[in-house]
Amino acid sequence: MFGAEPDKVVFTGPVAVGKTTAIACISDIPPISTDVDATDEIVLKKERTTVAMDYGFMMMDDGQYLHLYGTPGQERFNFMWDILVEGAMGLVVLIDASSENPVRDLELYLDHFSGFIEKSATVVGITRCDQVTRDVYLDLHHRLQQRQQKLPLFEIDAREPTDVKMLMYALLAEVVYSH
Repeated sequence: MFGAEPDKVVFTGPVAVGKTTAIACISDIPPISTDVDATDEIVLKKERTTVAMDYGFMMMDDGQYLHLYGTPGQERFNFMWDILVEGAMGLVVLIDASSENPVRDLELYLDHFSGFIEKSATVVGITRCDQVTRDVYLDLHHRLQQRQQKLPLFEIDAREPTDVKMLMYALLAEVVYSH
């Protein structure tokens, strides 16, 4: 499943979806973050935003370890998305259930990373499910079916290590399954 070298996992998704939080809650080291004060419309969602990447490190039960990278959520930094996914073994796409259009958000990331997703493991986590009354899980599941993409899809709380680790184990199972 894993090589002798550490493996790289990339977390991606829109601004304020929980990428930085998810990495921080499972990292075995204090995460490195490139957060700066938000100066544009992002300030309506949060005070600080990632402009380059987040980085954490997670030791698995078997002694292997994973490098955890988080992309900036703003599309204007999408050149970093391509840089960070280079050499990754898998991708975690986080989607905010309380977003105006979670299906559109999912499609943006699936389309941008389509080449990577075709040859690598990918899982989708839905955050902030407790903040909406509609069933976003079913909407996203239906859209994945329409796209004929069989990606594991989970409702998670990005602040809960158990939830984020579940995504990691699902991703690792996809790595094994795809080989």
